[in-house]
Parts: sequence; structure tokens; C-alpha cells
Amino acid sequence: MTGGLTNPANNRVRDPAPAGPWVLVGAMLVVGLAAADLWAAITLSHLLDGTAGALPAAVPDRLRALLQSRVGWTGTTTGILIALAVIEALLAAWVLVRLHIRRRGRSRVDDLAGFMGTGRDIAPLTRKAAAATAKRLGVTAHPGTGHPGASDGGAAPVVGVPLGRHLLTGAPLYGSFEDMMVMVAGPRTGKSTSYVIPAMLEAPGACLATSNKRDVLDATRGVRAARGPVWVFDPQGIAAEDPAWFWDPLSYVTDEVRAAQLAEHFAAGSRDPGAKTDAYFDPAGRKLLAGLLLAAALGNRPITEVYRWLTRPTEDEPVRILARHGHELIADAVDGVIAAPDKQRGGIYGTAQQMAECLTNRQVTQWVTRGGPDDRRPAFDPARFVRSAGTLYSLSKEGSGSAGPLVTALTVAVVEAAEELAVASPGGRLATPLMGVLDEAANVCRWQRLPDLYSHYGSRGIILMTILQSKSQAVDVWGESGWRKLFSAANVKVYGGGVSETGFLEDLSRLVGEHERIRSSTTTGSGSGSQSVSYQVQRQRTLDVADLAALPKGRALVFASGARPALVRTVPWMAGPHAQAVKASILAHNPAGQNNLETAMGDVAAAVAAEAKRSVGEG
Repeated sequence: MTGGLTNPANNRVRDPAPAGPWVLVGAMLVVGLAAADLWAAITLSHLLDGTAGALPAAVPDRLRALLQSRVGWTGTTTGILIALAVIEALLAAWVLVRLHIRRRGRSRVDDLAGFMGTGRDIAPLTRKAAAATAKRLGVTAHPGTGHPGASDGGAAPVVGVPLGRHLLTGAPLYGSFEDMMVMVAGPRTGKSTSYVIPAMLEAPGACLATSNKRDVLDATRGVRAARGPVWVFDPQGIAAEDPAWFWDPLSYVTDEVRAAQLAEHFAAGSRDPGAKTDAYFDPAGRKLLAGLLLAAALGNRPITEVYRWLTRPTEDEPVRILARHGHELIADAVDGVIAAPDKQRGGIYGTAQQMAECLTNRQVTQWVTRGGPDDRRPAFDPARFVRSAGTLYSLSKEGSGSAGPLVTALTVAVVEAAEELAVASPGGRLATPLMGVLDEAANVCRWQRLPDLYSHYGSRGIILMTILQSKSQAVDVWGESGWRKLFSAANVKVYGGGVSETGFLEDLSRLVGEHERIRSSTTTGSGSGSQSVSYQVQRQRTLDVADLAALPKGRALVFASGARPALVRTVPWMAGPHAQAVKASILAHNPAGQNNLETAMGDVAAAVAAEAKRSVGEG
């Protein structure tokens, strides 16, 4: 398709014309240029030699006089002709080099960018549109944060969440501060460098991030610490962080509804992705766990007491606590399990134990319990956090004994605290948005109600970016229906490549759409030798499944409400305004220091250099 001509509607391409006519045109241009050089050499040489008066006035007459030896050929003429030839050769070489730079590293996908969103088609994603949305919503940066959008005297308008640069125009594209985002991209596609880290650096206020690696923490910690307090929740030692503070999950349990939600986090986080559940014991175990969590919260007990109760199926202390605080029905439900036949009771208690398994890890529990009366560590307060410009990093591994349930519970506690603040704020939304980057959401933050709440949070100024490695991950956690809700509720969807699920890629291919190709065919009449040319308009997919599966690194597709899909060039933090600060943060906080910095920059730095050269060629 390269070299085809598109119409103004941006969806039609014409087959290249046959090579024969172009060869003829090229030959004519060469002959014309040679004649022009010859005329210029004759004219200039005679002007310099003072014999211009002997030259015929008309251009053809001068050339004819030269051929008939009526005009002399001098050494000056030869020199000028050679100089013109050298200048034209250098100019041609310069043009070829520029074309080579522009084409180097481009793929067939790049050549198709013109059939996707450009100009007005992507107006909602422009910097101007994002800034206008921020101004309309009254979005401000937290005062005194050092954010580029905040002045020393207070808050100032900010723009949005960076999504990359449009491949054809180079214009930066943004998600606004009322857009919820979903990104699907395979491993090693630059999710952290080009989306997670830039989003956190541009967050105008409080920011939370989940991950199963320490790279994002090391890269952004120094920058975010200059804006507000940094809290690192690292119960599994991913970043070797000391438990200098703690968060009591039972502080979230203020009633039976929140107790049920906390039990749901334990249930979802303790199961393997896609694992089948028992239709009776799983709901019964979750209800028992919720009752025990509520009893522990009401009785001011540490959350570890819940696991102790689960190891003693006949312990009725939780029943007494619930009844004493007016929760008779829940007390009866727990008592009913205790009084059930041994086999039934054992199955329910055993299921609940599996859900709360992470509480048996002493390394984990020191992050969620106070060590005793002499423990002076501060307790994390979600309500205070969402009013600050702080940053919360929640780290967890997958697998047995994962702290994922606690990461999910802490994330939900922060988001719900932000929602409560938004409800009490003018217009029912946060003036300074909360930015939540849920990296590896399907592994470390299995929030079951997330798809149902996604669109709601956008209207509250709670901006979430959920990052997944594949559709299958999402289906394992939320089911097919939940995945569709999540994907549809996202105002901005980003596909970063590296996925080979043909069904998902087929859906994306349809969303990208089609364009028209005009094909020509030539027919030669028998006998007469006359030729006729006919044209056919055919529609074809702009990007097929193979194109999407092979999307090159450094490219992403952006789908946004009210805009046509656009192909963007991703912008890693190395090419952003905070590059030096991020490098300093990595050197200061990563134990491997320079080695890890070089690894982090590796391929991305090379890609940035290539893009810079290409930009020179395009400029």
C-alpha cells in the first residue's frame, strides 16, 4: 500500500500506476534538467567573460547556436556545468538520506497510519482538548507539590494522562481527567516505561500504583517524594522495604457490607486464575470469613485473630462479640456453622482458611498489625492520604500465600476514601484527581467489583488505568461478562502489542475499521489492439490480525470515545521532561544502581535515538 494515494476521507487508496509511464516521465525530467544546466552554463560563462552580447536571446536559439558551433565553449562553461552537476548530486544525496532516515525502522503498520484517526478524527485526544476538559472540571494540581501544573502560590490547571505522539503528526495525545483507561499489552512491550511511569509523574495529586516488580517504585520514588509522602506496602519483600508503617485492614470494616467486601478480596486473591469454585462451600466460607472479620473489627482484635478462630471451628467468641454489638443475625449465621455436622463444618472452615492463608505469613502480618504497645510506627490512613499529594506503592507476588488480597483491600480502601471525599466536594468530584495505576491488575489486584464501578469513578475524579497482559487474564478474574464491562466502560483503550489471542485481535481489527482500495485492470481488444482500463473499489481491513499481533515495539493503538482509532509512537520516560529526575531516582533507590539503569534504558534508549533521527528526517 505504500505509495498509494488517499482521498480526503482518509479511507481510500489507489493502486500504484504502471511503471512504464513513470519511467518515461523520469527520462523527460532528466533531459529537461540537462538542457537547463547547459543553458545556465552557457549564459553564466559568457556573462562572466563579457561576451553575453553575442548570445541569441531565445533559449532554444542559444542551444542550437552551441550545437552549430556559433557560440564558443569555454573553460568557464565547463567549470560552471561541473559545479551545477555537483550541487545537484549533493542535493539528490541529501534527499535520499532524508528519505532513508524517514523510512528506516518503519513497518507496514506505520504505512497504514494514514487510514486511521488524524486531524479532527482525534480531536478529543489532543492537548488542547485535554486541557480544556481539565479547565472545565476545575482540575488543579495539589498546591506545593512541585508538579509542572502547580505554582508556588497554589493550584493551577493541568493537562491529562500522556498516551504517546501521533505517528504522522508527532502531536502529543492525552487522556483527560475524566477518562478511565484500560491497556492490554504483552510482556516486554514498554508498558512501564511508556505508560505507568509517565502517568505517575504527571499525576497532579495523590497517586496509587500496584505492581509485582520494583522497577516503577525505583523510577518514580524520588520524583514523587518531592511532592508528598511516599508509602511502600511491601509485605512479600519485593523491594526489600522495611515495615516502617502498617495498615490494619479491619480499620476498613465499619459494617457488615465492608466485612463482606473484605472477605471477597480474600476469596478472589487466594484462588488461582480461572480456578473452579464449589457452589456451596465457596460462598459459605466467604460468608463465614466476613462474619469473623466483622467480629474482629468490633472486638478491636488484630486481623490475625481471624485465622486463629478459623483453626478452632468450635470457638464461639466471635458469636458473642457479634451479638453484643447488635448483629444477631450474623451471630446466628456463624453459630449455625459451628453447630453444623462435622463434615459440613470442616468443609466451610477449611475453605475460609484457604482464603485467609496469607495471614499465616509473619512477614506479611507485620505490615497489617501493630507489634504491641511499644510499636510507634504510624498507621496508614486512606482518608488522610487522598487529601495529600502522596504516593502509595502496593507490591505483591502471584502464587500461594500471595499478599494480593491485602493489596486489593488497601487499594479499595483508598479508592473508597477518595469517593467519600468526592461526594463531599463541590460538583461531587475531586478537584485534584486521584490517579490509580493498576499494573498487573489480574495478578496482584483482583478487585471483583471493578468492572461494575469503572465508569462511575471517572465522574468522581478518580482516574484508574488498568493494565493487563492479555484478555485471558481479565476473563480469568472477572469472567467474559466482567471483561466486556471493563473494556466498554473505559473511555480510553490502549493496545500495545505482544498479544497473540486471535479472538481479541479480531475484535480490535474490526474496531480499527476498513478502507477502500481502487484496483485497475487493463483489457486489450482482439484485433484492434485498443486498450480499456476498468476500476473496481474494494474494501479491506486496515489492520488484520497478523498486523496487530506483530505490532512493533514503540507503537500503540489508542481507541477513545468520540475519536477514530489512532496509531501512536510511544514516548518512554527517557524522552520525557522528567528523564534526569527518574535516572537520579533509579540510581538512588535501586541496589544495583547504574547496572539496572543501563538495563532499564537498553532497548528503549536505542529506540528513542532512532526516533530522534527519524524526527530529524521528517523535519
